[in-house]
Amino acid sequence: MSLFWLVVLPILTALIGYLSNYKKIKRLIWVSQISTFIMAIIFFIRVITEGAITETLGNYSGAISINLVADAISSLFVVLTTFLFTIMLLFNYHKTYMNKLFLFLFLTLQGLIVAIFLSNDLFDIYTLVEVATVVVSILIMFKKDSQSLYDGMVYLLTNLVAMAFFLFGLGYIYKIFGTMDLSVIKAGIPFIENKDSLILPYVFLITAIGLKSAIMPLFSWLPRAHGTPSAPSIVSAVLSGLYVKGGVYLFIRFQDTFKAGLDTTSLFLLIGFLTAVLGFVFALSQTDIKLILAYHTVSQIGLIIFGLSMNSIYSYYGSIYHIMNHAVFKATLFLTAGMIIEEYETRDIRKITGVFKRMPYVAIIMSVAILSITGAPLFNGSVSKFLIEKGIGYQTYLEYGLLLINLGTIVSFVKYATMLFGPHEKRYHVRFNQKIALGILATVCVVTGVFGQSIISILFNLEVIMDLKSYLVKSALYLSSLMLGYLFYKYLYPKIGFFRTMREIELSFNEIIFSIVFFFGSMLSFLMVAY
Repeated sequence: MSLFWLVVLPILTALIGYLSNYKKIKRLIWVSQISTFIMAIIFFIRVITEGAITETLGNYSGAISINLVADAISSLFVVLTTFLFTIMLLFNYHKTYMNKLFLFLFLTLQGLIVAIFLSNDLFDIYTLVEVATVVVSILIMFKKDSQSLYDGMVYLLTNLVAMAFFLFGLGYIYKIFGTMDLSVIKAGIPFIENKDSLILPYVFLITAIGLKSAIMPLFSWLPRAHGTPSAPSIVSAVLSGLYVKGGVYLFIRFQDTFKAGLDTTSLFLLIGFLTAVLGFVFALSQTDIKLILAYHTVSQIGLIIFGLSMNSIYSYYGSIYHIMNHAVFKATLFLTAGMIIEEYETRDIRKITGVFKRMPYVAIIMSVAILSITGAPLFNGSVSKFLIEKGIGYQTYLEYGLLLINLGTIVSFVKYATMLFGPHEKRYHVRFNQKIALGILATVCVVTGVFGQSIISILFNLEVIMDLKSYLVKSALYLSSLMLGYLFYKYLYPKIGFFRTMREIELSFNEIIFSIVFFFGSMLSFLMVAY
């Protein structure tokens, strides 16, 4: 069994499905998908027990070889990818738009995301991201109405510009090292006498990765892509829950590769914090439920970058765990939001009431996801946030920053949860396959919270003690934050015109491109002064 099949099997299945009668090969698609998921689990177990797995494609060797590498983090992300795609296919089983073209694009995207996680070569990563960008753009535009076409084109062109920066950086790296293999580059950086020569290629690469990760000020494309009105819910769920994590994964890999030559952790600590704050401020200003969720993806990405940049093993693995958790509860939130929009025929949170009475099952699942993202005790978000907080140590200013981010998240979802309450008589019927899919996601949110300590020990070989006192303190802090968030939303929020002003802010394509150039120039200037 080869890592190669984790990439090829979904794409091969997609191609067979596209060239055949979709209805006749549904079983084949499910056999293929479940097989891919099982293979991902087997490889992950092998990595945990035996160490990293490297496979070389073709007959090349050394620095010019094309390698697939499964380590503890990449193999974990592959399991997450195959799991979420399986759940999305189950959720969408009876949807009318699940034709062979949609399935071809969707399964191809799965193979490309897996390949990005396993690739160890800069040019391979560039090629895979470019192809994935085109596939995602088509999925955004799938229903072909004017708004989705516009949003899809903005997404496509913005990402093509960003990847041009990546290509420039790739060229510079090849000129310096004579290879594009990340392992060889990492090993060679300590021996570079003039570390200044790394600044320009690093800034080119990190600008592209910054946009793919949706960090400040490069996140304006994300709400358009993830919250576009007519994109299928599973597309929004995969983009926000999983695909944007590909950018964060590349950020992790590149920071690890370049850290011996350029240390930018302090800079990204600040950028992560500002991204998190701006994300929840924009989320609070929205009335469109999909845009609230999209902007909150920005905020959670900021939290993850914030944790990754703390130079602590606890906050580092807490951020990795939060990537997993966010993928699950954000996918759940987007799926339930899509069902609510379909039933109420509006995306305006002010016009949606009584979800608990009209859609009780959906409301319960959504409540689990809300408790998870806000960090309620016994839910998965609380465990990852606890680890990030543990990594702060005695740096009080970081603790205040994390507290502000958590409070902003709670206020945003106090607002989001208002649609659960109110009168409504009509009952909504949830299909059995959707109940199963949502139930699995909600169960994962609870299980990875209740058994978080054991899971972290298995995944990261990291011992974390969360005793009764820690739970009680965290519970008291959560309840206090919840009460404070409710009071703020109830009495202060309606009086603050700033949020209405923020709601109207939407960057044009030209302004998005300017933000990319501004980020590049600012990063370059900072590093040239610092080094």
